[in-house]
Amino acid sequence: MKPSPVAQAGAIAFKIVDDSLLILIVRAKKTPDDWILPKGHIEPGETPAFSAERELAEEAGVRGKLFAPVGELLFLSGHKEVHVVYYLFEFVNEVPREENREIKWCEYDEALKLLSHEGAVDLLKDALRFLEQR
Repeated sequence: MKPSPVAQAGAIAFKIVDDSLLILIVRAKKTPDDWILPKGHIEPGETPAFSAERELAEEAGVRGKLFAPVGELLFLSGHKEVHVVYYLFEFVNEVPREENREIKWCEYDEALKLLSHEGAVDLLKDALRFLEQR
């Protein structure tokens, strides 16, 4: 019997500065040359949206307001299948972060170029429809 995928939640954070849309990306822990969207394990008793918000704070030092669910990714990490549900968050403020990762706020097109995984690029493209409705 095939094991269940590892359940994770992720965040696409954005803010508007001087009429420019900025997207938050972070360096991956396992492969620090990669730029990714913050994500991590869903802890027991947490909803996926809460986990995404927590991971955003832990990895990037950002508190966000939940804006919309964006989509899901299913991929292999080593020998394990990982299922990540992503949510869109609007930047609220900075908070102390638990992880020492490089973070970058960049314009939408730059984020599309810097993200290291095609699935993350596709999710960011999907998120644009929500951002255009704001």
